[in-house]
Amino acid sequence: MDGFQTVLKFFMNRKTAIGYSFMALLTMGGERVFSLVAFRCPCSNENFRYGLVFLFSPAFVLLVIGYFLNSKTWKLFTGCWVNPRKIFPRGNVCHFFYVFGQITLNALVAPVMWLSVALLNGTFYECAMSGLENPDHLNVVCNRKSEKCFEELHKVPCDKSSMPFSESDELKRTLQAQSQILGWCVIVTTALLSLLTTCCASCQSKVSHLQLMFWRVYEGTEKEQLEHIFQLYATKLSERNLKCFFENKEPEPISLPAFQAWENASQLYSFGSTKQHYSTIHRLVEEGQKGINEERETMLDSVDRREIP
Repeated sequence: MDGFQTVLKFFMNRKTAIGYSFMALLTMGGERVFSLVAFRCPCSNENFRYGLVFLFSPAFVLLVIGYFLNSKTWKLFTGCWVNPRKIFPRGNVCHFFYVFGQITLNALVAPVMWLSVALLNGTFYECAMSGLENPDHLNVVCNRKSEKCFEELHKVPCDKSSMPFSESDELKRTLQAQSQILGWCVIVTTALLSLLTTCCASCQSKVSHLQLMFWRVYEGTEKEQLEHIFQLYATKLSERNLKCFFENKEPEPISLPAFQAWENASQLYSFGSTKQHYSTIHRLVEEGQKGINEERETMLDSVDRREIP
């Protein structure tokens, strides 16, 4: 039993890394399915558009899904039409761009994985670039090749060109090599940007590493218990309402937060060193509802998405 708890604790402490690894596996599997089942290069003048659609459309869909699945997206935008100051607070017009940038960085993880895997495979890029009719591109790819290369490059992905096999195979390997080089450039650039972002966030942190770790534990615990409390109170309220409806009785009072309390608790929270409040709800409990107003709207801290090893 102790061994099972140790293993479970190990995976729980590394759930972010495991989640990214699982996402990478799904991305690779999805790319292979697209390549083998859905993708059919037309080997015509449509090569360029067809290849780019398969290369970038799934990445865009994954980006949109990333926005949808991020709870901070809805914390930021819910009610912003009624109260624009939620996203453009007084005295801080950059609030929206700062928070939305944090959300975008997290939403970009899956699209970057897709682009990296698709470029390393080379199938989509090969089809797209074989149909590009740009003279400079053709001069580079068809350098020291026969004149047929300029006319039949779009047929190379389907092995339908009248060029010798050695020349056609070399063209395919050239396009695939270009794709893989771009893929590694995407991976290296993303890794460097992630490292720089994490280092900058750590350097600007106003609290210690151990306190950030405690904050992470508290955030996860509060989120789990909040979902449990939602379920508990929703069940209690629905049972009371249904019972009163069918038995025609007066409802018993059930204490629930006021509308303003829900609004205040839904704000994005910035963890600072001035007061040891680890969430918006924690601050509401400590300071009370009167301590929260429009002029004290909070921002998402730059370390909010930093992974704690």
